Amino acid sequence: MAFVVMHALFIYLVLIIPLIAYQLVELYRFQLKAQEELQQFIESVHYRDFSRHFNVKQAPADLQPLREGFNEINDAFKTISKEKEIQYQYLQKILELVNTGILSYEFETGEVVWMNESLKQMLELPYLKSIQSLRKRYPELCSEIMELKPGEGKISNVQQEKGKFKVLVSATAFQTEGKKFKLIAFQNISEAVDETESQAWKKLLSVMTHEIMNSVAPISSLASTLKKTLEKSKAQLNNEKGEVDDLDLGIETIKKRSESLLKFAETYRNLNKITKPDVKSVYVRDLFENIYSLMQPSLEQKNIEMEIILKDTQHIVEADVTLIEQVLINIVVNAIEAVKEKEDGRIVLSAGENRQRKVFIKVSDNGAGMDEEILEKIFIPFFSTKKNGSGIGLSLCKQIMMLHKGNIQVQSEPGKGTAFTLTF
Repeated sequence: MAFVVMHALFIYLVLIIPLIAYQLVELYRFQLKAQEELQQFIESVHYRDFSRHFNVKQAPADLQPLREGFNEINDAFKTISKEKEIQYQYLQKILELVNTGILSYEFETGEVVWMNESLKQMLELPYLKSIQSLRKRYPELCSEIMELKPGEGKISNVQQEKGKFKVLVSATAFQTEGKKFKLIAFQNISEAVDETESQAWKKLLSVMTHEIMNSVAPISSLASTLKKTLEKSKAQLNNEKGEVDDLDLGIETIKKRSESLLKFAETYRNLNKITKPDVKSVYVRDLFENIYSLMQPSLEQKNIEMEIILKDTQHIVEADVTLIEQVLINIVVNAIEAVKEKEDGRIVLSAGENRQRKVFIKVSDNGAGMDEEILEKIFIPFFSTKKNGSGIGLSLCKQIMMLHKGNIQVQSEPGKGTAFTLTF
């Protein structure tokens, strides 16, 4: 057109102007189409729809490079998104499998962002909207969490209906998208603490019984010898003032007390003899039947009712029958002692499964119950509330349950009764 104008060949403008107009229209349409393609791509990115594919073959030649570029970017986003999703799912599965409870909440609002399945089972909470909601169920634990600073750890007591356990609470903090979050880890350390305490007591008992028996055995033997010598010499001794009788009584007292002390030490030595249970599959109903048959005469004599509640007769535990029966007998005997003065004395044997699908056996009574101070000590060797008690029974019960990789817990309230729960 410039050439035609320069040479004054205006007649040719009739042909050139329509051609230029057509080219301008095509250019506008191309720009419009490219803008539309770009808008579609931006829309797919906005909604994270990276599955969208731009057809390259059916596109105009000028748009084919643009569509190819869009497809390459979509594929890259799709790969990154897939990798992130895999990593997220992988991390989720790991956090669900660990025994440590994990809770994350926003620092300012207290809104719970995430909690894993282990924590839900540990605290028996199916859902937690905010950290303040925890105060209704566990006020002491909630206060300790709120006061816990990032990087710190603290041992807390968690009280539930089934009993009390210790949990190690530790905290850390992080910030993202302008918001601060606090991450809390909960680790049940009751079993570890119980194991440590048990080993400590075993070592102490081993040393103590060894020293007692080494020291007392000669005394007992010497007392027996002295008593025999005195019996032989009584005829030659002057007993007008009763000195010989006093001497005989004193030697007899020394002999009896030393023998009792030896028997006491021998009994405690049994705590260290059990090392490995002979574990077999046993029906809970069979355990209950054996205990009922064994204890029935004593129950009838004291006019105590025993009730067995077993909704599922197919419950099975992996246990050493002899040892577990010893545990149950010990607990039932204690229950009989607790309710023998009541007119409506009642003992209940029951079993079931907890939320972790673990079988438990429960022995409860409607006796006098125990206060908090006594509950803290009942599993400690030597401790007993009975006048003639040795303090060995419940210590032995706890050790047997630990050998079975289980635990024993107690709930009690003064005036309302006591319940022991064996969890396998």
